[in-house]
Amino acid sequence: MTTAIVAPRQMLVGGGSLSRAGDLLRQLGLTRPLVVTDPWMVRSGTVDKLLTPLRAAGLAPEVFSDTVPDPTDTVVEAGAALLRDGRFDVLVGFGGGSPMDTAKAMAILAAAPEGARMREFKVPFAADRGALPIVCVPTTAGTGSEATRFTVITDAERDEKMLIAGLGALPLAAIVDYELTFTVPSRITADTGIDSLTHALEAFVSRRANPVSDMYAREAMRLIGPRLRDVWRRPDDAKAREDMMLGATLAGLAFSNASVALVHGMSRPIGAHFHVPHGLSNAMLLPAVTEFGLNSALPRYAEAARCMGVASGADADQVAGSRLLEELRALNRELEVPSPAAWGIEEARWNALVPTMAEQALASGSPANNPRVPDAGEIVDLYGRAFRG
Repeated sequence: MTTAIVAPRQMLVGGGSLSRAGDLLRQLGLTRPLVVTDPWMVRSGTVDKLLTPLRAAGLAPEVFSDTVPDPTDTVVEAGAALLRDGRFDVLVGFGGGSPMDTAKAMAILAAAPEGARMREFKVPFAADRGALPIVCVPTTAGTGSEATRFTVITDAERDEKMLIAGLGALPLAAIVDYELTFTVPSRITADTGIDSLTHALEAFVSRRANPVSDMYAREAMRLIGPRLRDVWRRPDDAKAREDMMLGATLAGLAFSNASVALVHGMSRPIGAHFHVPHGLSNAMLLPAVTEFGLNSALPRYAEAARCMGVASGADADQVAGSRLLEELRALNRELEVPSPAAWGIEEARWNALVPTMAEQALASGSPANNPRVPDAGEIVDLYGRAFRG
């Protein structure tokens, strides 16, 4: 069987690698960058860490900073309109998952006829065309978007988070500089860290896993598992930050080539309807969903526990699987992950939307990759179990 593996053409990885941003673009023959970022990056001056090396290389970058935490199709449409006059030859996504996903979606939409809507590109459509190449620079250790062929965009009219997949969303290059994560707040550090762990775990147990994605996922779990608590407790721990950043990118490579599964399928509707940050909604669901699928892929979950360092090779698979569940619950407690109820979601509104969220989760396709494929009723039950934690 042939497996198609995708990855950026070039990746600069390591502390201080951002200083080579201008040289990287010039090496790729790109000279007219539009930097896609968020308002905080501009207000705080953080974006200057990217603009300075670009200008030092003789480039004249422009900035689009109208992105929002859950990227919407309306923001993407505004950004794509900027690209149609031909002023730019590359998009540089700088920030967390939202600016990177926005840049990807802008490239895809700008390649379509004017008037096209983002919803036309959601899976199962193959979004393989992009108007411009994309270079991604993550500032959090979490989404892995710098290495994936995916972007997630909210349909503002329908309150639906749309999964968009294809080569048009695959970055041409990425700069992975862990030094950008030192100032990330603790809540975001925890949420994006659990997000990256979820990427690696779901890729590893996915029905679409393959030997190459397994290689990425195993190493990602080895790096992330022991370091999540370290970056939470000691934000200035350089080695922990470095391992988490590399782990997040490897997890991105893993799920880009194996796909995510039920956690992500259920997480996206929570974000769309209740505006819970993506990593946090993953964390809310991860223990219950892992328990749901555990015995359908026990050897895989057991190996994941060993990679994370919470079980040994001497432990039977059932023991290792139980220790994995214990670890996921302990992480949520120690990293202060709230349940949806504790986060402030009203139970009546949650219950009213659960049937719609279950339909949207199934429609995304991700639950079909789960070791135990759920029906709508089982997803409704899992939402109920997750509500109070």
